[in-house]
Amino acid sequence: MILLTFGVLLWSIAHLIPSAAPQKRSQWIEQHGESKYKGLFALTILASLLFIVFGWRSTLPEIWYIPSVGLRHVTMLLMMVSFILLGASQSKGTRIKQWIRHPQLTAVAIWAFAHLLSNGEARSVILFGGLLIWAELSIIFINKRDGKWDKPTLIYSWPREALTLVISLVLYAIVAVFLHKYIAGLPIV
Repeated sequence: MILLTFGVLLWSIAHLIPSAAPQKRSQWIEQHGESKYKGLFALTILASLLFIVFGWRSTLPEIWYIPSVGLRHVTMLLMMVSFILLGASQSKGTRIKQWIRHPQLTAVAIWAFAHLLSNGEARSVILFGGLLIWAELSIIFINKRDGKWDKPTLIYSWPREALTLVISLVLYAIVAVFLHKYIAGLPIV
């Protein structure tokens, strides 16, 4: 569990520095160069992912709480919303970006919360709870750093936006039906 916790903390700190301490990031880039910063950032993220994966696999699932069976469907619905937001975050002109300032971080927060609804073992609480806290803190710090939100002016046509929605839903179905058992070791359906 120590590896998993360390991995989540390393991931969170590395991602929070640019938004919570932008002056430290700028200072480091001035002293060492942007390419070294990007290289160190990439290595830190890779290391955090390795700690998370190995920490997850080495931690026995100790039950902290027993989720309600009925929440499984809520989790699946929230995951679908998460995939839609993630798809919108990768597309420049979606209407979702007119309503939600940080669709990708919001998608991660919803993803983490949804998994907490269905998983009550210690390793899930550490992973999903930690990533939920990180996503919410990121939103707060980015909003503080960037100030007033200027909503995007580019909006795609309805057919192009519908295509983004369809792609997001197809990816959700592929992950839910086929890939989840390989990613997490547990089949959903």
